[in-house]
Amino acid sequence: MGERALDLITIGRVSVDLYGGQVGGRLEDMASFAKYVGGCPANIAVGAARLGLKPALLSRVGDENMGRFIREQLVREGVDTSHLVTDPKRLTALVILGIRDRETFPLIFYRENCADMALTTDDIDPAFIGSARAIVVTGTHFSTPSVKEASLAAIAAAKASGGRIILDIDYRPVLWGLGGHGTGEVRFVDDVMVTKHLQAILSRCTVIVGTEEEIHIAGGSTDTVAALRRIRAISPALIVLKRGPRGAAALPQAIPDDLDDAIAAPGFPIEVYNVLGAGDGFLAGFLRGYLKGEALETALRFGNAAGAIVVSRHGCAPAMPTWPELQHFLSAGSSYRALRLDPVLNHIHWATTRRPQTPELTVLAFDHRSQLERLADSCGKPRQQIARFKALVYRAARAAAGDSACFGIILDDRYGQETLDRASGFGHFIARPIEVPDETPLRFEGSDDVAVRLQEWPVQHVVKCLLRCHPDDDVDLRAAQEGQLRRLFSACRATSHELLLEIIPGRGEASDAAILVPLLRWVYGLGIAPDWWKLKGPSSFEGWAALSETIENHDPYCRGILLLGLDAPEDRMAAALGMAARQPICKGFAIGRTIFGEAAGRWMNGTYTDEQAMSSVTAAYSRMIEAWRQAREGSRS
Repeated sequence: MGERALDLITIGRVSVDLYGGQVGGRLEDMASFAKYVGGCPANIAVGAARLGLKPALLSRVGDENMGRFIREQLVREGVDTSHLVTDPKRLTALVILGIRDRETFPLIFYRENCADMALTTDDIDPAFIGSARAIVVTGTHFSTPSVKEASLAAIAAAKASGGRIILDIDYRPVLWGLGGHGTGEVRFVDDVMVTKHLQAILSRCTVIVGTEEEIHIAGGSTDTVAALRRIRAISPALIVLKRGPRGAAALPQAIPDDLDDAIAAPGFPIEVYNVLGAGDGFLAGFLRGYLKGEALETALRFGNAAGAIVVSRHGCAPAMPTWPELQHFLSAGSSYRALRLDPVLNHIHWATTRRPQTPELTVLAFDHRSQLERLADSCGKPRQQIARFKALVYRAARAAAGDSACFGIILDDRYGQETLDRASGFGHFIARPIEVPDETPLRFEGSDDVAVRLQEWPVQHVVKCLLRCHPDDDVDLRAAQEGQLRRLFSACRATSHELLLEIIPGRGEASDAAILVPLLRWVYGLGIAPDWWKLKGPSSFEGWAALSETIENHDPYCRGILLLGLDAPEDRMAAALGMAARQPICKGFAIGRTIFGEAAGRWMNGTYTDEQAMSSVTAAYSRMIEAWRQAREGSRS
């Protein structure tokens, strides 16, 4: 097949999944829920994108917050949404579900007149279908006349363009009207009409994929071999049978008497934590191999590994593995039967599924609290004025940065909560401090239970933590710091927040690589891998090389270093930027008092108006941005 813009288009069901956060209880008793993209075609599209394919989702979402959430998340995942229609009349589908035990996964489908079931033939653009090497249609979208016609139109367009047609049977009896609203977790109900509907399309498919129960409904028999032979009598398609813990089988031709004689790949002996979404993960993995021309055994192995990873985690779409993660699992395996507890696998998953970030950042850090409190006190100003000053700084920073994607801020919620609220939602980098300033050992502001506190933060906000430490710290101090760091890192991962760790070993040694490198190694040795480092850069190329090597050896997925300022004069800061910009590990700066320090002093003592303070900050910030840009461009020439 010639080169096409897309590898596959998945068609049909898309929803918001609200997953109960408490595992092992009834859905009635769930107290909190996590929000994910859901629906078989959407899950497959996300999984395929993470595995390096170019997928699109053809479906409908509502013109409301949940529909926009789905669209934005799919775009972040790399899924083409050009034919994800916004339906102005219908709501986005919703599913509420939970994990009761290894055999019980209660779920309720809220799909009455939902957007994705309003898909029509008008939504099927033959040219778009022809831009993909394959389409994936799913069983649910043959359950009503309108969506059936839309799916058949997509099949006809794919066939006309020479594309492959993959049917994921995706049998949910309740979505065919078999059973009440409370029977969402029921996987099989024998029904002649459903079998008739499915068999009418089997001959048009290139690949047919299903579990044993799904093969039973498509084949019209609860005897698996008999059902497969009935399907084979209707269709020459490659049949892929998902067999759960036993792995999967591919049947390209005649059906053998013993399925163990089929082309097969064994499953992986792992803990089953959540079966929901495992089949979607399998198909994403299988398609990675199948569409890339791998042998069927290899494609099945990819599918089994992807399904094993998904079945071990909470959620469906967010649990889908990435290509680096899948390769690691296939090559190195895991010593953990419960894969969700494997720290290496989890780190690769986290680091390769984080929100996309601009490759360079020019961050204005004005999260200072104790320094501004002392300044306000010395000037006789009430501390409440600090919040107003920070609002001015933010406005000035926005003016300097314009629409630059590199713009970012570090701001506290003690004096900057209202400004944080205004700043959130524009897509620029936002970090906020978690530490109590000027205290060693490390303490957290607001609550000793840092995970509880972080649950209140928008997930887009990066957790910034300043740690004052030194290789020569005594044993008790180091132990106290280690305990706090571990708690913080665990909380960040549990709440899906990135961590920016700022290390200051001492004013005279802040940029000494001989001091910084052992401190970084110490942190990594605790099993902690910050997404970002905030450091005062070494003054030599040798020092930068030592930092780079340390980070690369311990965490090749690290976002990088942001250069801090420590109130350095502008000329010295510009020189430091000139050195840092030549280091690939350095992604920009996070500078504070160098930019706003003079304005703060003059505004607090009354010699600057609001406008003058803003003008001063805008000018100083602009100079730092320009110094970074010139240095970066010079490093590339």
